[in-house]
Amino acid sequence: MPRSEPTGAAASRVARRAERRAHADYTGGVYGSLLAASVVTGAGTLGSFPRAELVLLLLLTGAVFWVAHVHAQLFGAHLAQHVLDRAVVLHVCRDEWPILKAAVPPAAAVAVSPLFGLDVRGALWLALSVAVAGQVGWSVAAARRAGASPRLTAATALVNLLLGLLIVSFKLVLKH
Repeated sequence: MPRSEPTGAAASRVARRAERRAHADYTGGVYGSLLAASVVTGAGTLGSFPRAELVLLLLLTGAVFWVAHVHAQLFGAHLAQHVLDRAVVLHVCRDEWPILKAAVPPAAAVAVSPLFGLDVRGALWLALSVAVAGQVGWSVAAARRAGASPRLTAATALVNLLLGLLIVSFKLVLKH
């Protein structure tokens, strides 16, 4: 059966989604993944419920930084150029969403770590690995979306891997 094309309002929604995807900026995802890796590295002394605390710390830190970036965009660049209406606010919230979204995989890794028989230390390493992998993945997605050559895509992946490994080296030095 042939697939029918959307018409009217549905076509307009599909076109808007395609436009957003075409202009998506994944730098927030790279930044959010690096932030999550930093949170895991700094989370050496957790209390009585270390997994739950780390999951909350990752998600709440991601949320605070997301709000901070939305605020900076709205009252920095956008305020000077646009009237702040609901559409502008929603657009900026959506653009900055990858910062918070990047905290979810490391938090999920901590949450499911007992299923893999990992102790808290193992959960920290799993979350850190997931955050670094996310950082590399977001950078590759950004490069591909921007139409970068395979060589440039590999270069950005390598730079982001090195940045992630720098965070890992901090964890090794801090020994917690």
